[in-house]
Amino acid sequence: MGPSQKRGYNDLPAMANKSAGQRQTAANTNRRPVRSLRIHPPPTQRQIAAKDDGTQTSLDVKDGEDVLVSSIAALTLDVPLVPLRPKRRVPSKPFPLLMLPPEVRIRIYEYFFADADSNRVLDLAPSNYRDYHRKLGLMRVNRQIHEEATHYFYSSRTFRIFPTFPGRYFKTKKPLLSRLKKNQRQCITSLELRLGPGFNAPPKGWIVNDALGLADCSNVRKLSVFVECDPSDGVFKGFRRAEGFYEGFSRSLLSSVLEAMPPIGAIEFDAWTSVKMNGAMMGGLIDIAKASGYPIRWGPERGWTDSTDDGDDILRYTQAALDESEYKRAIQTMYSLDSSLV
Repeated sequence: MGPSQKRGYNDLPAMANKSAGQRQTAANTNRRPVRSLRIHPPPTQRQIAAKDDGTQTSLDVKDGEDVLVSSIAALTLDVPLVPLRPKRRVPSKPFPLLMLPPEVRIRIYEYFFADADSNRVLDLAPSNYRDYHRKLGLMRVNRQIHEEATHYFYSSRTFRIFPTFPGRYFKTKKPLLSRLKKNQRQCITSLELRLGPGFNAPPKGWIVNDALGLADCSNVRKLSVFVECDPSDGVFKGFRRAEGFYEGFSRSLLSSVLEAMPPIGAIEFDAWTSVKMNGAMMGGLIDIAKASGYPIRWGPERGWTDSTDDGDDILRYTQAALDESEYKRAIQTMYSLDSSLV
């Protein structure tokens, strides 16, 4: 059976054994090539004259392109075809920030570093990266902006000495103050010592040593001591580690902080509503502050004064904050809690 003869029924298995790639290759070789469609615009009078002279200028090419665009645009119904000509980018002139007066630059830093909460105290927290990482990049512009922005940022905020955020930050051995550089600690003007968290088992990292860097805080004008709870109160009976344990720990910690720091301006005391001014906790801390010789001030949370006498301070402040029905319910709950713990 010659190659020109037709294939019979017995030749079908041989055709089926061919792979798909071989059949596709055979189909491609038998396919006729398709030429691309080209649009030739009619020549203009200038092009005809240039062709007769044997010359062609750039204007002729541009006219030919315009005619081609107009011919294609005539095929569209609603959207006109406009030739793409990118605009020339004009470089913007940099703003002369350093030519402004210093007081104006400080106001710009104040607006740039503004926080949503004006009373926020900086501490080790997971939100620090989100809130400050990009803003602190301003200090890398040049040396002058680095010095001005660093001084403003660290001098306009209160830094917590020991962390209180729950979890790994609370138990860390490197508080935020020890992670700062020496020149950054020298700019700090306000520190806070917060007492109360971990009253039954204070973290091992709450210790004053050279690594904490308190000796570098030479410009501190105010040391805030905020007390969250007083374990000597009867409500903590059965929950505290030992009688007078945390009160002694707090007095020793405050005394160590004052000894490690250079001279400061004043010590400010504040507390939550449940803390009494004449309790064992506050009384011991105030005695340490008086022995240091620094002026004593009172924070805005409680509104204490030098003449405050709060024999039953928690009831008085709670009564001012609640209405009569809620106040009675709070009194009953407090007495029932005391009787159950006794």
